[in-house]
Amino acid sequence: MAGDPSRGMRTSFNIPDEVVAEFDRVWKEEGLANRSRAVREAMQEYVEAHDRLESMTGEVVALVGFDYRHHEVIEELHGVQHEYQDVILNTSHTHQGEWCLESLFCRGDVARVRELTYRLRDFDGVRRVKQMLIRAD
Repeated sequence: MAGDPSRGMRTSFNIPDEVVAEFDRVWKEEGLANRSRAVREAMQEYVEAHDRLESMTGEVVALVGFDYRHHEVIEELHGVQHEYQDVILNTSHTHQGEWCLESLFCRGDVARVRELTYRLRDFDGVRRVKQMLIRAD
């Protein structure tokens, strides 16, 4: 039966070949049984990180780091950063080949930091967004 939680679900994803190759290398090095197991674990970690971010309340100190292709999104990213200047205290920018790495040091209401994180993830030219949140209360 399709969708039976005891059996699982088969699906497909469009993932760049180089990402699949790196993913396969990592799960094999860790000794996992197969790619499906590795994907399940990665998905569970993603859900847990989301739940932690959603469950926090109050004021936080945060580091939000992301990498992106400069020429694809820089104007839009600057616009977003200006919208969140109430929580962004400082930014740091460095170049890594064709990618740029940006760090945003934030302090303020976790809801605003959460919104900022989700906004940054919404750009096609942004590859990854990671945050480290520390409760400031």
